[in-house]
Amino acid sequence: MDFLSKVDPELKQGLEVLPVLRLPEDLPMARQFTPPAVDKSDAVLTIERHIASAGESEMLVKIYQPAQRGTDELPALLWIHGGGYVLGHPSGDDALCQQFVEAAGCVVISPDYRLAPDHPYPAAIEDCYAALVWTASSSEELNIDRSRIAVGGASAGGGLAAALALLARDRGGPAICFQMPLYPMIDDRNVTPSSHEITYPPVWNRANNEAAWKLYLGELAHEDITPYAAASRATDLAGLPPIYTCVGQLDPFRDETISYIARLAQAGVDVEFHLYPGGYHAFEVFIPEAEISKRAKNGYIDALARAFNR
Repeated sequence: MDFLSKVDPELKQGLEVLPVLRLPEDLPMARQFTPPAVDKSDAVLTIERHIASAGESEMLVKIYQPAQRGTDELPALLWIHGGGYVLGHPSGDDALCQQFVEAAGCVVISPDYRLAPDHPYPAAIEDCYAALVWTASSSEELNIDRSRIAVGGASAGGGLAAALALLARDRGGPAICFQMPLYPMIDDRNVTPSSHEITYPPVWNRANNEAAWKLYLGELAHEDITPYAAASRATDLAGLPPIYTCVGQLDPFRDETISYIARLAQAGVDVEFHLYPGGYHAFEVFIPEAEISKRAKNGYIDALARAFNR
C-alpha cells in the first residue's frame, strides 16, 4: 500500500513535524518529553490527589470538574491516557479532559498508572481498576452519580479501558454505564492486515507496536494472554456496557478495532463506530485543526455527552 497517497491532505503536514520514535531504544529519550502547557479553562477546576494503587505505593489521579457546580450529582468519566503502555502522563490530556467536563457536564478522573517495562502487566490494569473502585467508593465525596460512571481512553488507554470493562464485569466491580476505547491497542498478536500494512515512520507502526507489546507483557509475551491484557482475546463479550469507538483507516489498529466492534454487536452490546479515511494513528491529536480531526474529536465528545444524558 502506498501510505502517503492515502493520507488526508490536511494530515500530511503532521508527518513532517512528528519525531520518529523507535522502540525500545528511544524510550528513555521519549520519557523526557514534556507536553506543552495548555490554556487553563476558567470553567474547569483541576485537583490532584494521591490514592492507593494496586502496588505498594500511592498513585496520582487528576480530577477535573466544573468550577461552578451545584448540589446535583454529576456523571463521571475515568479517562486513561495512552502511550503504548510505556509512555504518557495524565497531564498530557489536560486540554481534552477540560473539554469533556465542559461538553458533558461531568467529573473526569485520570490516573497516573504504572508503566512498562518497569511495571509490566498486570500493573497498569490493576491500577486502573483501583482508580475505578476509588471513584465509585468516593461518589459521595466527589458528588458523582454512581449509576453514571464511564471509562475511556485512546490507544493504549483505549486498550486499558476495554480491558477494564471486562475486568469490572468479571469481578463484579463498580458498574460501568458506557465505554469509549478510542482506536484501542487491544491485540498483541499483530496478525491483522492493517498491522502488516502500516510500517511508515513516524506514525505508530508495526515495529513500535510489536516492541511495545513485548515491553508490556514481559515474561508473559510467549504464553497464553488473558483478555485483561489484550481485550481482543476475550471470548465472552456479553453483558458489557455500550461502546463508542473510532479509528483511522491508516491506523495499524484498524482491523482489530473493527473485529472487536463486530463481535460486541454480535454479543448484543450497543455499538457506535466511525472509520476515518485518510487518518493515521491519533491524527486528531497531532493535527487538531484539520477538518477531519475536528469531526473525530467532536464525535467522541458528543458521544460521551449523549451517553450521560440517556
